[in-house]
Amino acid sequence: MNVTTLPKPPRVGLVSLGCPKNLVDSERIMTKLRSDGYDMSSDYAGADVVLVNTCGFLDSAKEESLEAIGEAIAENGRVVVTGCMGKEAELIRERFPDVLAITGAHEYEQVIGAVHEASPMPANAFLNLVPEGGLKLTPRHYSYLKISEGCNHRCAFCIIPHLRGDLVSRRPDAILREAEKLVAAGTRELLVISQDTSAYGVDIRHFSRPWKGGEVRAHMTDLSRELGKLRAWVRLHYVYPYPHVNDVIPLMAEGLVLPYLDIPFQHASPKVLRAMRRPANDVKVLERIRSWREQVPDLAIRSSFVVGFPGETEEDVAYLLAWLEEAQLDRVGAFRFEPVEGAPATSMSDQVPADIKQERYERVMALSARISAEKLTRKVGSTIDVLIDAVDPETGGATGRSKADAPEIDGEVHLRDAGGLKPGEIVQVRVEDADEHDLYGVPFDLA
Repeated sequence: MNVTTLPKPPRVGLVSLGCPKNLVDSERIMTKLRSDGYDMSSDYAGADVVLVNTCGFLDSAKEESLEAIGEAIAENGRVVVTGCMGKEAELIRERFPDVLAITGAHEYEQVIGAVHEASPMPANAFLNLVPEGGLKLTPRHYSYLKISEGCNHRCAFCIIPHLRGDLVSRRPDAILREAEKLVAAGTRELLVISQDTSAYGVDIRHFSRPWKGGEVRAHMTDLSRELGKLRAWVRLHYVYPYPHVNDVIPLMAEGLVLPYLDIPFQHASPKVLRAMRRPANDVKVLERIRSWREQVPDLAIRSSFVVGFPGETEEDVAYLLAWLEEAQLDRVGAFRFEPVEGAPATSMSDQVPADIKQERYERVMALSARISAEKLTRKVGSTIDVLIDAVDPETGGATGRSKADAPEIDGEVHLRDAGGLKPGEIVQVRVEDADEHDLYGVPFDLA
């Protein structure tokens, strides 16, 4: 009897840096490579080629990416670079001349081609296998769903349009088909991401596509409604406060979309916002936040703010702190302004000294921590839904997230007497305690 011995497929290692959008790119690349028959390697030693997906948003992120490339070169030697730093190929080549190939962000075909050239795949039909839901770098029960690439904004501190180009929206039916597959494969939470979720469909004039016997527009509201029908948690990220965001709030009241908005306000001072080339009507934003909370009392709003922007004064910081006190945002991240090559703000006058940036950052974070602690304390004694992320059978504890918590950037819910639970379960939890960022509780049937 003749027995065919299958050739060992090449193995690809991956280092994925940066934001969730980069993570989605990595998942798509690895899914395609796996469908082509490649195996994945969890370490440098076992990889035939290493793929480094870089971030180039800030100079510190660039340095981290360069360090990752250097480590991969030192440990393996066969490296393909992709991602945002692909725009700076000369810099990468100058420091690491042995890199096999360099491609830009979301240039999937070029990345796949570079891997195929670096480590060709033996021809064998038995090797071309991939799970129906695609390969994921996140846990099975939650998935990032990218709806567009690029951005039409020209914020003074940002080089994303230079790295990723202008807005390019995906077809709504393609997004919904992907979401259906993810849910069928076990996804309990869909995290909708893009550079500007509110602008989804602007570039394609919000055209409609056939869907489920009707039509669906390429529009954030329509897409959110259809995603909600899949009966998974739907969490909206990177939502600019355009007027039509008001139309998503009723979907939250209906339970189709999580009562959660991730809005990058960046500052509150009208003077600083104008310098940043951002919308500057802070009073109207506060009015809209009040209106949203009247319709959805448990709405959680997270945002990010930049302190130390060129020309920012103590009066601007005081304005921001007063605005934060009024807005009572649930989750806040702050960043010290960092000059980035190619960003207009880098060459602006009145740069703020590093020590003053740090002091302002600490004031914003201290206020935000106090507001968060006060809001979380008010949840003690209530019952909330929690999506379980991890279980420790030895201690009987578990960690999960409420509807107000996105993975890795927000708080967590820590449970006792929960060893029998499984990741991906959604359970009711009685809240027993709180701190500045997290909640503590017990499954409801044990409370």
